[in-house]
Amino acid sequence: MPFEKIALDVSGGIAIVTFRNPEKLNAWDGQMLQELKAAWKNIARDDQVRVAILTGEGRAFSVGADLNWFTPDVPTHQFRIQAIEAHDFFDAVENLEKPVIAAINGTCVGGGLELALSCDLRIACDTARFGFPEVNAGIIPGSGGCSRLARLVGVGAAKELVMTGELIGAAEAKEMRLVNAVVPTDQVLPKAKEFAAKLMKRGPLAVGMAKQIINTALSVDAATGRALERLGQSILLTTADAQEGFRAFREKRPPKFSGR
Repeated sequence: MPFEKIALDVSGGIAIVTFRNPEKLNAWDGQMLQELKAAWKNIARDDQVRVAILTGEGRAFSVGADLNWFTPDVPTHQFRIQAIEAHDFFDAVENLEKPVIAAINGTCVGGGLELALSCDLRIACDTARFGFPEVNAGIIPGSGGCSRLARLVGVGAAKELVMTGELIGAAEAKEMRLVNAVVPTDQVLPKAKEFAAKLMKRGPLAVGMAKQIINTALSVDAATGRALERLGQSILLTTADAQEGFRAFREKRPPKFSGR
């Protein structure tokens, strides 16, 4: 499908998805979500894509849903239908068996921060602001702001951020491990690409398997987590990539992974 509210660029194994609604600080609506889902299907199915990067155009990563589209006065069942549209994409980002990096180029609040939480790594510019102001409007961050945030930064820090509704800067976000790195604004995308290049040197099947097991192990008991690790490892040992990895180690050379 043609894209109007996002851009998709695929080059050198890296797919960059850019939100293109800068006048509204990259708020999304139904059209943008449909475009994002279509782009994501391409990324998931393209074996040449090894890493995906999400970023925004202008001075914001995203502020979440456009309130002209996402209104508080719809019937409850209609709200749930509408919310699922966003949640489906967030879940697709989290479940993609490829690493996803949020290149946070500016304001990242509300649903925009919830989307960033669905990513595996977060690189922020030093002027970025983070937070969940929803309580100031009498609601909560309901698209992962409570559930994903607590798993990432801990219950205490999550409650402080969500219950006060206050915004924090990039340095504080780094201190609480909300983001992985903070760089000047013009270095956000280059830094994200640097992370992507590092990940692309690793076995793609192993990276995808590790992502899935880490995510799943967060919601199961320790014994089940270890069982998942054993199962994942037994599958990876049958792959051509694993054999290549062992050969390369013995021959003291960089491995050439094929994703097979």
